[in-house]
Amino acid sequence: MIEDRMIAPISIYLHFPFCERKCRYCDFLSGPASKEKRDEYVTFLCREIRLRGALFRAPVDTIFLGGGTPSLMTPVQLEKVMETIRDTYNVEHDAEISMEVNPGTADFAKLCAYQGAGINRLSIGVQSFSDDELRLLGRIHTADQAREIFYAARKAGFTNINLDLMSALPGQDPESWSGTLREAVELGPEHISAYSLILEEGTPFAAMFDAGQLPALPSEGEDREMYHFTGEFLAENGYRRYEISNYAREGYVCKHNCGYWTGHEYLGLGLGASSDFGGERFRNPDSMEEYRKAVTEAAEAGTDNPLRCERQKMTPDDRMEEFMFLGLRMTGGVSESEFTRRFGRTLEEVFGEVIRRQLQQGVIRRCCVDEDHRIALTEYGLDVANHVMAEYLL
Repeated sequence: MIEDRMIAPISIYLHFPFCERKCRYCDFLSGPASKEKRDEYVTFLCREIRLRGALFRAPVDTIFLGGGTPSLMTPVQLEKVMETIRDTYNVEHDAEISMEVNPGTADFAKLCAYQGAGINRLSIGVQSFSDDELRLLGRIHTADQAREIFYAARKAGFTNINLDLMSALPGQDPESWSGTLREAVELGPEHISAYSLILEEGTPFAAMFDAGQLPALPSEGEDREMYHFTGEFLAENGYRRYEISNYAREGYVCKHNCGYWTGHEYLGLGLGASSDFGGERFRNPDSMEEYRKAVTEAAEAGTDNPLRCERQKMTPDDRMEEFMFLGLRMTGGVSESEFTRRFGRTLEEVFGEVIRRQLQQGVIRRCCVDEDHRIALTEYGLDVANHVMAEYLL
């Protein structure tokens, strides 16, 4: 058994690689499967949970159930997984435990059972309140179903709900997007994630677009108009942008995602799940056959080595780069003192030339929060964030 070297809490990600039907734009590791296949998966996932829980002892402060579609799982399946997690790990009493929900695969009874299993935050994949746009995306739910599942979640007692929304869709214009945003705000969730569509290579959407089978994408000007309207409108309604695509009411930022952006260690459990733990980055096998085989071999050997694919020892340069280009996603930016604490060098020593150039360009700014000197993106910098962040690659 590895020694209890960890004092700081870790995060856990649980992957459920199943969906009723693959959305046209999706390139995640997921697909349809029978209940029997899902039962079998839960058995092997719980074996992995117990194995790694015996190897890595640390308190857990956030858990995220993603996919795929976790809400496709039955309450019994989810309860078994969560019970195994709690029996194996030291889950903090106030841990944030989030779960992705598809409006087409959940109902009031399921939501009550999920809350009983310890889920305390929902992320509902609405994407749009336009039925035409939902059909185009290949979603299995309607706008009415999205509204109904939100009300059902409130009735079930959930007080921390995120709505996932998607802009820059084929055929979408600023008026349509503003309609979706307004409906989302009227529901009153605690958190809103607003992402622009990315046409991922290999997806049906990309193939349809190349074949001229989709409406035109919004122009660059329309895309920028939607982006700026999002920030302004949500701010007017009490949602503070704390990351490029995420907005929250006071006290409701997503702790789990903030962990990814600030270098919090995390353990990914399940098919294809990625981890960043103990100075190493690795992921689980992404075929079901290989995953089952690796879990079995790992349990027999008492080590998780058979589960570790694409292992990468993170160098100090890797960590410094990541600290900058992930930390700058946060509107609060990166802390100069935290950089020095972690790496034993100052920001000026490592990135001084880049910082001076970007200050002159007006894409970053210096600020101070509670006497903590920080560097953050400006409004203009947020518009060209990918270019800004790329300059921190050593």
